[in-house]
Amino acid sequence: MERRVVITGIGAITPIGNNVKEFWEGIKTSKCGIDKITLFDTNGYKVNLAAEVKNYNPEEYFDRKQAKRLERFTQFGVIAAREAFEDSGITKENTDMEKVGVIVGSGIGGLRTIELENQKLQEKGPDRVSPMYIPMAISNMAAGNIAIELGAKGESEAIVTACASATHAIGQSYRMIKHGYEDVIIAGGAESSITPSGIAGFTNMKALSTTQDKNRASIPFDKERNGFVMGEGAGILILEELEHAKKRNAKIYAEIIGYGATSDSYHITSPLPNGEGGAKAMIKAIKDANIKPEQIDYINVHGTSTPLNDSCETAAIKTALGASSKTVKVSSTKGNTGHLLGAAGGVEAVACIKAIENSYIPPTINYKVPDEECDLNIVPNKGIETQVNIAMSNSLGFGGHNSSIIFKKYEED
Repeated sequence: MERRVVITGIGAITPIGNNVKEFWEGIKTSKCGIDKITLFDTNGYKVNLAAEVKNYNPEEYFDRKQAKRLERFTQFGVIAAREAFEDSGITKENTDMEKVGVIVGSGIGGLRTIELENQKLQEKGPDRVSPMYIPMAISNMAAGNIAIELGAKGESEAIVTACASATHAIGQSYRMIKHGYEDVIIAGGAESSITPSGIAGFTNMKALSTTQDKNRASIPFDKERNGFVMGEGAGILILEELEHAKKRNAKIYAEIIGYGATSDSYHITSPLPNGEGGAKAMIKAIKDANIKPEQIDYINVHGTSTPLNDSCETAAIKTALGASSKTVKVSSTKGNTGHLLGAAGGVEAVACIKAIENSYIPPTINYKVPDEECDLNIVPNKGIETQVNIAMSNSLGFGGHNSSIIFKKYEED
């Protein structure tokens, strides 16, 4: 028998707030987390804007030795997981930790460590490379360290599907609980790739905005959009089997009712021009949820602010939702946070859950110039106070990875 899956804890560390409360306040006040890059000297770079986590001192969260041994992306994952786990109220007394899993993805992993250790290799020779190089750099280490810290002894995995990583992680976690493999899964994504080679690489493939104005850099669906802005952070959910949650009187934020994933099988970076792959992921999610397209109140779109993504995703939504695409409210929160790559779907899932909880649809901020190819109701600049019963979150990744997940306001049968 298929089991119902609910959300009982949420955690986030983002460019607009270092916990869920601050993040959501940032969304509601249209805060833009984009500013000049401070993590390295951008002299000679065409791009000097990014969405960094602000006022962050790792020694406020970890002892000095641990802080040195955890890459920045792993630190973010652990911090968000701690918040979500504490929020959930799960303990070793009320939960069998053998049935608690961790699926936390990262698109790139420890890029900063890779850069620093390779610089040592070139300048000082192989004996000077840190023995912690590999355990810090590999992209499964957010998942691994979360499991170690929280004592989760079920399946522990890291999904790597570029910018779809966190949504795939949440979707696979949903399926695993639904079909009885685990009772609880800590799921989401963590990323920190605002580094010299990260910015240079994305810049040279023409993916990043070269705009100098932080309020016109990440502008999803705006006709003047010219690339995305790199963000960093983590978003983590606690997924739990409904009866398990009820047994311990857990607070239930929302229920996951549908998940769909597809591959474009088309190009390493470009989406299918008509958005067909993304459309099919949404259609699969809607079918899995056993709902009609017109029941969806809100879509938190991938909405990266690149010319191709936003027009293709618009076409995909029109294909997937049909006539309902004219009325459904759609927004991208990447104007607030930048693009968190493998963590994007985690943070955006938190936004969907808070939208349901607070009856508030986030706006697409800094929008000025309409684009006839992106003619959905994108909730420009000002959020909407309205009931949100069902919300969908889309994530699309390089390599043609598409994923959609559907959340619903929890109701007892």
